[in-house]
Amino acid sequence: MAVNYEKAGVNLEAGYEVVRRIKQHVSSTNRLGTMGNIGAFGGMFDLAALNVKEPVLVSGTDGVGTKLKLAFAMDKHDTIGIDAVAMCVNDVLAQGAEPLFFLDYVALGHNIPEKVEAIVAGVAEGCRQAGCALIGGETAEMPGMYEDGEYDIAGFTCGVVEKSQLIDGSKVKVGDVLVGIASSGVHSNGFSLVRKVLADNNLDLNAKYEELGDRTLGEALLCPTRIYVKQVLQVVRNCDVHGICHITGGGFDENIPRILHDGQGLHINEGSWEILGVFKLLEKYGQIPHREMFNIFNMGVGMVIALDESEAQKAIEILTAAGEKASIIGRVTDKEGVVIE
Repeated sequence: MAVNYEKAGVNLEAGYEVVRRIKQHVSSTNRLGTMGNIGAFGGMFDLAALNVKEPVLVSGTDGVGTKLKLAFAMDKHDTIGIDAVAMCVNDVLAQGAEPLFFLDYVALGHNIPEKVEAIVAGVAEGCRQAGCALIGGETAEMPGMYEDGEYDIAGFTCGVVEKSQLIDGSKVKVGDVLVGIASSGVHSNGFSLVRKVLADNNLDLNAKYEELGDRTLGEALLCPTRIYVKQVLQVVRNCDVHGICHITGGGFDENIPRILHDGQGLHINEGSWEILGVFKLLEKYGQIPHREMFNIFNMGVGMVIALDESEAQKAIEILTAAGEKASIIGRVTDKEGVVIE
């Protein structure tokens, strides 16, 4: 037992217990191509096991941002790992890639095995939803770096797509329609503003507000980011998809134009999808101009698919059958800029 290390604030025994606790969660994410087991120095994946002739690897890394502060305030840690996975896998999905594996990094001041297990259980749940394997990670105990009870989490994923099927926006054309897929809430962006609205108005995370129905404010805000992988890949495999956008920080204005060419713009029809109550609450209490909300939040649309109008209904039917709410929310125009009306 490393007595002196423990006196410095690092409990090696707690770290060993974490590994014991999370093994069951990690093994539940195994998929075709998974190699080895938790405990190796490097996570391994057998790409040759996949039937891909010209593989293009697509990688993504991200964190959860200050949404963590709400998890700390509510002492709820079993969904934040889903957010970490979602932010990464939804990004690689935007290139048409199927996420293969995921690695997580959790840093905290003091290792509390029960809390780390809850976090990793959420990561494993996110991986199961995305169909990717959790093949490794790191739990770093760093006394003095974090306040008691606080931690940070980040993740990395790698996906694969046939070179001929890579979605890079090159096929997006004027007249293409935009199919929007509903979000589950704020997801994992804009929480610095969310927290300011809460603080400025003394809003209670445990209270229910008219805009939120039966959920408390905390439940609505901590609702995990929707993972769209399996559903959208069905569309990609059955439709001629021209572009995919993951609506994250910067909302509609920053994210959707990333698939456009010079001279192209967007016309969005507000009212063609449901703007969730949590956004109405934030707009009201934060006194945020309505148009500005679209430049910050996803406003109820977490993913957008661009494709020819003749393919739109087929895509919506596939998504609906997979349990998603989807609708045509706009189209690509020949005038630069994002018009929402």
